Amino acid sequence: MKASDATTTVIDLADATTPFDEAQLAAAAFLARCSGRTLDAYRHDLRSFFQWATDTGLEVLAATRPHIEIFRAAMEQHGLAASTIDRRLSTVCGYYRFAHIDGRIPANPAQYVRRPKVQPSEGRGMDRGELGTFLFTAERFDHAHAALAVLLGLNGLRVSEACTTNIEDLGFERGHRTLHIVGKGNKPATIPLVPRTARTIDLAIGERHEGPILRRRDGQRLDRRTAHRWVRSIGKRAGLEGVHPHVLSAGFIMAALDAGIPLRDVQIAARHADPRTTTI
Repeated sequence: MKASDATTTVIDLADATTPFDEAQLAAAAFLARCSGRTLDAYRHDLRSFFQWATDTGLEVLAATRPHIEIFRAAMEQHGLAASTIDRRLSTVCGYYRFAHIDGRIPANPAQYVRRPKVQPSEGRGMDRGELGTFLFTAERFDHAHAALAVLLGLNGLRVSEACTTNIEDLGFERGHRTLHIVGKGNKPATIPLVPRTARTIDLAIGERHEGPILRRRDGQRLDRRTAHRWVRSIGKRAGLEGVHPHVLSAGFIMAALDAGIPLRDVQIAARHADPRTTTI
């Protein structure tokens, strides 16, 4: 790939009028496997790598392992966090692996690229007392804040899942109130709601029969950015530091494990593909 072309449509595959070269087609084939936030993240990572290739005059599909190692060193020199470098290298390695599988390059230059050591996160989930305090405080805001809090903290939804829930997705199966969601990777799931979550959602939707369960003050669907702000506001009022949606989902897992629920059942409830994710 010519350096001057390196940052074109790989990166925005929506423009079908732009002719693709081999590197862009390789990117399109790699990105076609992804969707949602994963697609956005991979596209962003590839854009960074292609821009670096442009700046250094490197043809993307002519890269060798030392080139990718130099890219790693360049990111370190720019002061990027080890976790960010590891994620971008993971994307680049995946790109070259599939380019090799598809026969676009004779060998995978990223196969033996060194990855940075990423220290385990020092963040932790809430313990049961902190989660209880958080939920109690959320109820003092309003019904919408409380509904967001219980969906994240008592049912373990991701913030993106909670924001996209609709009243029409509520159901009743085998004596349990349920909520149908589309989870990570566009995987549908039906979640049984704990009684407190069901009651809180009923208060949030009131007499409405359709539309989003969670709404902002202006009546529009709650978005991720506002949801993060709500969670921080609740945590601050509750006297809890560093609260964000992931802390709540981790708190949901911790509370379940502390209550003696088997790891396998908690993994299923959290919709994790790997039990190691549930225990981190």
